[in-house]
Amino acid sequence: MSLPHAILTALLEKPSSGLELTRRFDRSIGYFWSATHQQIYRELGKLEAESRIRALATEQPARGQKKRYEVLPAGRAELARWTATSQDPKPLRDTMLLRLRAAAVVGTDGIETDLRHHLALHQRQLTEYEEIEKRDFPPGRDSPQDRLQHLVLRAGIDLETFWTQWLTHAIEEFAELP
Repeated sequence: MSLPHAILTALLEKPSSGLELTRRFDRSIGYFWSATHQQIYRELGKLEAESRIRALATEQPARGQKKRYEVLPAGRAELARWTATSQDPKPLRDTMLLRLRAAAVVGTDGIETDLRHHLALHQRQLTEYEEIEKRDFPPGRDSPQDRLQHLVLRAGIDLETFWTQWLTHAIEEFAELP
């Protein structure tokens, strides 16, 4: 996935300003594709230069007024092309797993504390995802768009569930080490 495709997706869902996009990344898209305010604005400029988006006309031009963007046909076509293209999953790269492997040969100092810290972070994220699910996906919300968005959220819930279970098991293993 790339940032331009994330932005095109967000703008097709709702025309937005750069600030509004940043807020949406902080609240939803950023859970699986993060970007800074500067990265978003830089990418908006590129997408506009490539004629994939355009700034919407404002009723009264004013200095400092935020631009709102919408996706042009070329942007929609690029997003459709990208969506239809097959991609292999990215290989897992996890620092904690590498540190555990290293701990097997150099010692475990600090690892158990960090495992507990990671567990707390994943438990907090899981709780947040479950609250979003209750709030945003009540029974009966089953349009195709709702179902696909819920599927993305379920991936987050399932991943956080995996990590909380795995970390709990890892901490239990540490308790049994000599």
